[in-house]
Amino acid sequence: MRQQYARRTQVLTLAMGLIALAIIVQMTRIQNSAEAAIFRQQASNYAYELRTFYPDRGEIYDRNGHLLAGNKSVYEIGVDLNIVKDPNAIATAVSVELGIDYSQILDTIQNPPEGLSYVVIADFIEAKQASNLQELKKTLEEQAAQGVRGGLTGLEFKSHPQRSYPEDALASNIIGFVNREGRGYFGVEEKYNTLLAGNPVQVLVPTDPNKASEITRVPDGTTLVLTINRDLQAAAEQILDEALITYEAQGGTIVVMDPRNGELLAMAVTPRMDLNQFWNYGVIYDRANEFNPAISMPYEPGSVVKILTMAAALDSGIATPGTTYLDTGSILVGGATIQNWDQELWGVQDMTGCLQHSLNVCMATLSTQMGANAFYSYMDNFGLGHLTGIDMSGEAPGRLKFPGDADWYPVDLGTNSFGQGLTATPIQIMMAASSVANHGRTVTPHALFAMVRDGRQYNVPAQFAGSPISTQTADMLSGMLAVSLELEDSLALVPGYRIAGKTGTAQIPVDGFYDNTQTNASFIGWGPIDDPQFMIYVWLERPATSIWGSETAAPVFGEMAEKTIILLDIPPDSIRQQIVAK
Repeated sequence: MRQQYARRTQVLTLAMGLIALAIIVQMTRIQNSAEAAIFRQQASNYAYELRTFYPDRGEIYDRNGHLLAGNKSVYEIGVDLNIVKDPNAIATAVSVELGIDYSQILDTIQNPPEGLSYVVIADFIEAKQASNLQELKKTLEEQAAQGVRGGLTGLEFKSHPQRSYPEDALASNIIGFVNREGRGYFGVEEKYNTLLAGNPVQVLVPTDPNKASEITRVPDGTTLVLTINRDLQAAAEQILDEALITYEAQGGTIVVMDPRNGELLAMAVTPRMDLNQFWNYGVIYDRANEFNPAISMPYEPGSVVKILTMAAALDSGIATPGTTYLDTGSILVGGATIQNWDQELWGVQDMTGCLQHSLNVCMATLSTQMGANAFYSYMDNFGLGHLTGIDMSGEAPGRLKFPGDADWYPVDLGTNSFGQGLTATPIQIMMAASSVANHGRTVTPHALFAMVRDGRQYNVPAQFAGSPISTQTADMLSGMLAVSLELEDSLALVPGYRIAGKTGTAQIPVDGFYDNTQTNASFIGWGPIDDPQFMIYVWLERPATSIWGSETAAPVFGEMAEKTIILLDIPPDSIRQQIVAK
């Protein structure tokens, strides 16, 4: 009997062992099967979800740390249709706070598109208004808990960033703006849009709020530090606005640049716009090139180009400061007669007198003596007709015609020498003239001073675009320009500082003919000439009180130069020279 029980026990033990082994084999098979992978993926999906995170847009500062463009939180306001209880109460509250039509809100809630469980009532709502609605919702929910009917159950608030410009319209032409889709337009906002916007990141995010610490931090976009001096920019805009009133001009531009490295210190234009209300762009501007005329609106600059013609003549050996010629009041070039601005003859003049009296005949004489090949080679090397490469979007190249072009005529060799028959932007003329102010070396104008990324600052080095003239020629011409201003007692002069500069008065072509009553008045100058630390360009469009640059643009330059000297803390010549002597 005992042996019978023993055999039964052995059989039972063996059977249970086989069953256990089968279970282990089955478990192993399931764990390594495709079905198991699906089960694991499903479990993972319950724990995590794939989401795209967009970084905050990089901020923009001036060179001294003043915030020019930042970010603020605004709100999307919507309704969760699954839990909404009183559409009328929501429509009333939102209508009163946001000024949106009551019936429109009610219709959105009661007649949503098929399949939607959430509808948006309004977006880009200021934090204060959203806060008011949130407080009202809280109050009504407390009343509802006490049995009072109504409430804003279902009203939802979702915050998100929006571009903010604390200085409103200040430097708007330089900065540009960002639309509600996050894209930059104009200025540095468009030029550096990719850097500022940063890189979106897709990550698996835990659905369990207790695991929120596992969410990957998305690096913000790159922060930009501009070369702009905020206080100098504000002063330039104020001086320009006052000049338009004083001289009854239709528009204007003032640009301040460091001629040693191309850093833009200020760039004021008209009109300007409040960047926080970018949707008014179409109301303020008719064409895109009006947003920043300093870089995007080429015009015939007139006599400021005489600086470049004289530089070419001196550098090529055609003339020296003491070279004289007999000014008879006219010269024949390409079968056309060119006259001086006042249609008078000036007799024997040297090259300084030529600049002082701004004689068209003198310049045409020099360009024809150089010949077309040499003259246009110099103008090309100065950068006329080319983009400067300034780091703002929307730059226009202007136009310099060459012999062989279908619309070039021999007379152009004469008229181009004094800035008519060609077009350029203020920033192009400044870049070209920087070769004179900067001892023969041309700088590339730029607005970016540094980039800040992950707590580290990367400064932008100065760039140079060549040396179209020698150092000797540049320094010689700067001295001649300073003397010419002093001899004529120019309204551009600044007491205590020697300034080099030149006026420009260009008649405006209308229907193929030049209008004697409408001009573009300009002035370009730099100083102090022994150590140039600023270059200023002034352009007034169609001034009505006087057509002459010497009576309009020159005094505006003088006022801007004085303000620049104060804000940049540049000592008078006598003090600086004493310091150097020690």
